[in-house]
Amino acid sequence: MAKSEGLMTEGFMAAALAEARQAADRDEVPVGAVLVIDGAIVARSGNRTRTDNDITAHAEIAVIRQAAAMLGQERLAGADLYVTLEPCTMCAAAISFARIRRLYYGAEDPKGGAVESGVRFFAQPTCHHAPEVYSGLAETEAASVLTGFFRSRRAPR
Repeated sequence: MAKSEGLMTEGFMAAALAEARQAADRDEVPVGAVLVIDGAIVARSGNRTRTDNDITAHAEIAVIRQAAAMLGQERLAGADLYVTLEPCTMCAAAISFARIRRLYYGAEDPKGGAVESGVRFFAQPTCHHAPEVYSGLAETEAASVLTGFFRSRRAPR
């Protein structure tokens, strides 16, 4: 990865982390995502399951929906997705069906993740498309946002 590409990647993950923090402010599990095409963010969101009363409104799904609507197409070949937490099975399937080119994520999710944990969705023979996967991007910060959120919810009020 060239130095300038690394700086852009860090900036995109910083934007995803900002979305995660905004999700926490809405009392959502703090996961954030941005979708990038040709070096520009075209969609950004944090989790919205509680806000929208929609269990499928994970950050990854939200940005895929936004980008697809904006572009007027269901396939997002050439798009890169930055997300703060390892995607679950539902989101991994959406990433595959949308034909996302690259997936970058921060913290691993041994309990609910489906990329390098759990079912390892992209490694299954039934997976139609597997993106290039880059894990551990801003992992410490991404994990800290999540652990801080859940710690505050368990603290006596």
